[in-house]
Amino acid sequence: MVQTYPVFDTQKFNALIFDRNWENKELKQRMRHITESLHQCLPDYEQAIPILKAASSQFSNTFTHMFFPEYAELYGINHYDISMDALEHFTQYSSSEFAIRPFIIKYPKETMQHMQTWAKHKNEHVRRLASEGCRPRLPWAMQLPAFVQDPSPVLEILEQLKHDESLYVRRSVANNLNDIAKDHPQFVCDIAKSWLGFDADTDWLVKHACRTLLKQAHPETLALFGFTPAEHVQVQSFKVSPQVSWGGKVKFSATLNSDKPLGKLRLEFAIDFMKANGKTTRKVFKISESSLKETSKTIQKSFSFKPISTRKYYAGEHQLSLIINGQECAKQPFLLTS
Repeated sequence: MVQTYPVFDTQKFNALIFDRNWENKELKQRMRHITESLHQCLPDYEQAIPILKAASSQFSNTFTHMFFPEYAELYGINHYDISMDALEHFTQYSSSEFAIRPFIIKYPKETMQHMQTWAKHKNEHVRRLASEGCRPRLPWAMQLPAFVQDPSPVLEILEQLKHDESLYVRRSVANNLNDIAKDHPQFVCDIAKSWLGFDADTDWLVKHACRTLLKQAHPETLALFGFTPAEHVQVQSFKVSPQVSWGGKVKFSATLNSDKPLGKLRLEFAIDFMKANGKTTRKVFKISESSLKETSKTIQKSFSFKPISTRKYYAGEHQLSLIINGQECAKQPFLLTS
């Protein structure tokens, strides 16, 4: 920073950041704190942006430096043109996917027009921003209620990017569609039908975009990818660990038999997790997808109850189910003990 702004007070900046509460802050809290501390060490917004643009250019693209676009988010909402230019620049060295969202909410028409222009940008990070920034339910970010209700403005962006040369961009398009599918399943299923069959890259995008619909056993989506009801398959010797302790693994196994080739199978398992209120919530996990010429297949799998930050476990009776081509074919309870 000193190289681009010689009067920058590094000592003050460090003192502001590493205050007595620093160690207790989570990641996003630390990012916000850095941004607010930086604001106290820079001139007004219009003068600060050229300084930050010059400084950010020294970094490779990483989420570590997302406090640069966050600066525009926090202090530039009333400086639209300057902020759009800044976010286009910053995203090439970090990511502006979170910072763009308040601008979409305040200036929906202008910002989406801007993003349509970004969708044609020579830099893949800017093109990705055009898709990632308007995801209706981007994780860890504010939702975009207008697009949750009506995703058609988002589709205009995605249509431009569905054949992008960059997997990085195409993956973002798929994730955006997957967001939309949570509120508009038939809308995404119809898009999938119209996009499939052009080339392998777009087919992969469509399949990745439909992953939530497949887990939800959306009938048309399953059929679109060739997963028809597996009525010819019998599940035998389905076994589930009757009890698992906190931090341990629940193991399960089964044998699939048929009097003809098993064919195209999507195998999943679901766990009905106990919640704090005594009710259960279901989570579906993919095992495999394959086209099998064999008439028999053995499944052996486990699930770990090792603590993770994204899920909290509660002792009590759970249930594990085996799912074949979207249909629950076997289930057994098991007990999680603390």
